[in-house]
Amino acid sequence: MAELEIHQEHENENDPLGRKVGVMASVLAVLLAVVTISSHRTHTAAIMHKSHSNDQWAYYQATRVKLHTTEMGENIVHLLDAKGERADKMLAEYAGQKKKYEELSGKIQEEAKGADEAAEADEHRALRYDVGEGLLEIGLVLSSLYFISRKKMFPVLGIVAGIAGAAIALTGLLM
Repeated sequence: MAELEIHQEHENENDPLGRKVGVMASVLAVLLAVVTISSHRTHTAAIMHKSHSNDQWAYYQATRVKLHTTEMGENIVHLLDAKGERADKMLAEYAGQKKKYEELSGKIQEEAKGADEAAEADEHRALRYDVGEGLLEIGLVLSSLYFISRKKMFPVLGIVAGIAGAAIALTGLLM
């Protein structure tokens, strides 16, 4: 039986730059994964804060409706020029409810504003992660083009895009 020899090219041995580009692409891919996860988590946090804000604003509106209803009750008692112990008791009750709803609506409004601010801050952070993610993807693709073209320009452009993407994503942590 004839022996069959299989010749394999060992590109890694002939192309030391290819090894470096491969390692660089791997590092870019890991950074890309980290930034992508951070971006997704931050978008989710923004949605959660916005949902809480919406709930608080709805609660605020309901409290204000109750306050307005209490004020209408007071106005009706005054309009009817009601006198006596029952009218005084009703006006005292309305005054207590009015104070309660004014205080409660103020607290709810502050919490809703805080949740709105948190959602907006999350969206600003997420935008930085998104831009960083895009630049890291571009860096990874450009670096990979070296293996097709064998042109040194591609890994250089890839590392520039990767560094820019990592830097922009890092600013998301500082916000």
